[in-house]
Amino acid sequence: MMPLWNASEIALATQGVANGNFDANGVTFDSREVVGGEVFVALKGEAADGHDFLPQAMARGASGLLVSQPVDYPHVLVADTSAALTALAVAARDRSPALRIGVTGSVGKTGVKEALRLALGRFAPDAVHASVKSYNNHTGVPLSLARMPRDCRFGVFEMGMNHAGELAALTQLVRPHIAIVTWVASAHIEYFADEVAIADAKGEIFQGLQAGGTAILPYDSAHRDRLIVHARPYADRIITFGLERGADVVAERFVLHPDCSCVTARIGEHRLTFKIGMAGRHWVGNALAVLAAIHAAGGDLALAGLALAELSDLPGRGQRLRVATETGPAVVIDESYNANPASMAASLAVIGEITPARHGRRLAILGAMLELGDRSDEFHGDLAQHVVAAGLSAIILVGNPMKPLAVALARRLDVRHVADAAAAQTEIDRLLAADDVLLVKGSNSLRLGDVVAALKGREGLS
Repeated sequence: MMPLWNASEIALATQGVANGNFDANGVTFDSREVVGGEVFVALKGEAADGHDFLPQAMARGASGLLVSQPVDYPHVLVADTSAALTALAVAARDRSPALRIGVTGSVGKTGVKEALRLALGRFAPDAVHASVKSYNNHTGVPLSLARMPRDCRFGVFEMGMNHAGELAALTQLVRPHIAIVTWVASAHIEYFADEVAIADAKGEIFQGLQAGGTAILPYDSAHRDRLIVHARPYADRIITFGLERGADVVAERFVLHPDCSCVTARIGEHRLTFKIGMAGRHWVGNALAVLAAIHAAGGDLALAGLALAELSDLPGRGQRLRVATETGPAVVIDESYNANPASMAASLAVIGEITPARHGRRLAILGAMLELGDRSDEFHGDLAQHVVAAGLSAIILVGNPMKPLAVALARRLDVRHVADAAAAQTEIDRLLAADDVLLVKGSNSLRLGDVVAALKGREGLS
């Protein structure tokens, strides 16, 4: 089996100088991710310099290094390791015949990326490459490209942004054959004048489309026509998806259940009835985007439907866990990875559709939403209507930006406003009981995932 890279190939791609021969079966810039056989890229960041972790990377089994200063290990020496990683990404892209799919959006991009990976994997087993975790920024995207095997058939790349111009650069790197915008919402609005400006920034993904490329975008969005304007100069074909009549890929009928959804969709001239292993109306939209992309890529829609049925257990993005309490098992819905106004509303709608067993209650730990600028109070306060509609019995609010929501919910339900995840952990340990259903959601920096991990790690069920 051919290695992903060898020292000579890396040197040629990066215009570097190889010192020692080595083969690499992976690429990483985090020494903690080295499991054996990777080339470790020593990036220099604001907080740390990867060159300080070279001994650790080699001790963990790295086969070689990409560095900007000479070292006593097998390495490729370059002037700038960040630029070299981008060059390696370009080389990986250009040597592979893979059809590339780029995914962006204010919400849903990681879920759609994972669903595409599974659906394409049904059609092309062992021939699909996709971004891991949420590697979707100026370092994560080139890393994901550099990891793409030379012989894969499909590559799926998540692309994020919080400033105008960032997606334009990322999409020119990926050069997708299919580009998807999942949705436009007020995420990162601190850095934009309004939601229209966010739509314009999301529309940048179409600028990198290859000749003959396809743009896929949400029909139900208030920004649909604006996204179409952005796509038209670059896309040979524009496909819309949504729940409203008029979409090219439309849900003709769907039924929402507490732990899944059943959908009959029309995809062009095709009709498909399938199940989604994730709950919520927003996942119906995500699934339609996936089917639009599978159809555009020439994949098998029936196999994609089977993959969507198996989609579940995405940590931090809807994974359901049974955890132990002093009185019996409870259910935790782990949405702890991130949050913005749209995804908060969607997650609250999901828990609102669940009927707890016996005497169980609906509970939530909601962490502050960040990067909302001077509209932070407004967006947090507006969540009150969604909390009330969800029928929660008690709620733990985490972080100072949640104060407007705490005020809005006063006297409506049991509200506990705390400073951080540790305090939220103390409160939920007192509150959670048998048959309760608990939603945990907030911006990633609040570390509510630690609360989920602590609940999962309890003695008993997990």
